[in-house]
Amino acid sequence: MSAEAAPAPERLPVSVITGFLGSGKTTLLKHLLAHPDMGQTAVIINEFGEVGLDHLLVEKAEDDTILLDSGCLCCTIRGDLIDAMRRLYKRRHKGEIPPFKRVVIETTGLADPAPILHTLMQDPLLTTVYRLDGVIATVDAVNGEMQMDRQMESVKQAAVADRLLLTKCDLADVDSIAALEARLRRLNPAAPILRVSNGVVDPAALFNAGLYNPDSKSLDVQRWLREEAYVVPHHDHDHHGHDHGHEHHGHGQHEHGHGLDVNRHDAHIRAFCIIRDKPLDWERFCAWIDMLTTTQGPDLLRIKGLLSVAGEAQPVAIHGVQHLFHPPVLLPSWPSDDRRSKLVFITRDLDQVAITESMTAFLDDATAA
Repeated sequence: MSAEAAPAPERLPVSVITGFLGSGKTTLLKHLLAHPDMGQTAVIINEFGEVGLDHLLVEKAEDDTILLDSGCLCCTIRGDLIDAMRRLYKRRHKGEIPPFKRVVIETTGLADPAPILHTLMQDPLLTTVYRLDGVIATVDAVNGEMQMDRQMESVKQAAVADRLLLTKCDLADVDSIAALEARLRRLNPAAPILRVSNGVVDPAALFNAGLYNPDSKSLDVQRWLREEAYVVPHHDHDHHGHDHGHEHHGHGQHEHGHGLDVNRHDAHIRAFCIIRDKPLDWERFCAWIDMLTTTQGPDLLRIKGLLSVAGEAQPVAIHGVQHLFHPPVLLPSWPSDDRRSKLVFITRDLDQVAITESMTAFLDDATAA
C-alpha cells in the first residue's frame, strides 16, 4: 500500500443501504427521495422477490432514479453495477442527465454488502469519480432479534454499518426496542442508532459518514473513526511495553448475567480497537496487513485506522473490508494532540489477542529502538 493525497471533495459520495427482507429499505428510500435535500440523488434499486417485476424496470433519467433489472445486486450483477455506475457518471459528465450529487445503492435483503464495497474500492475508474460515504443498515424493530438469531447475513449487515436504522418503531414495544439497541451496540459500538417510524428520517442523519465532511469542507477523522466507542471504561488491559489495545467486547466474549445464547450468530462477532504508541514501520505494517487479509480476509468484516508512520509528520488513514483496502490516505494534519496509531476492527471469530499478537510479531523488531 502506498499513501495517496487526501480524497478530493469532487468525488461523488456513494451510500449503500442494506438490511434484511422486509426491514423497510424501500419505504425508507421513498421518503428520502421525496425530501427536498435529496433532489440531486441517483438511486440504484434492485427489485427482488417472488413478484418478479424485474422485467418491468427500465432506466429513468428524468427523476434521477436508476433502476436495474439484472437480478440480485450484490451477487449476480457486480459487473453490471460497475457498468451502470460508469455509464451514470459519463451521462452526467456529458449533460445527458441532471448533475446528481450523490449515489445511493439499495441492496437486496439477502445481500452481503461486502461485494458492493469491494466494487467501489477496486475498480480503477469508479475510485477516481466516486467515494464510499457509508453503509446504512435497516433493522426491523419488530422482527430484528429473530432475524439476527436465524440469519448470519443480517448480523454482518449490522456489523459493517456506519449508521443503524431501527425501522417500524411505531409497531414495537419500548422494551423490545431497548433490547435490540443494546444488542446492536455490542455488535457495532461506533455506529449511531436512529429510531425510525413509517420510514421517515432526516437525510442529514444518514449521510456524510465518510472521512470527508462536506458540511465543514474538511476531513473529519474523529467522527469517522470513533475509536472511543470501542473503549471499555475502568477495564484492566494487558500492556505490552508501550503498545496496548483497548477492546470493546462483542457478544460471546465477556457477557455476564445477560442470558447470552452462545449459539446466536452475533456471538461470533468481535469489535475492538488496538492502539500503538510508537510510530509504525510502513513496510512491515503493509506486510502484516497483506498477511492478515490473505489468511483471514473473509472474517475481517471491517477495519478503519489512523496511523502514525515512522518518518511521516502527517497521519495516514486506512479503511478495509475483508481482503480489500481503499488506497491509504495521507491526511494534511493530525485531528488532535493524540499522535498514537489507532485501528478499529469488526471481525468474525477473530479476537483482539490473536490480531494483536500477529501485529506484534511483524512490527516489534522495527519499533524497538
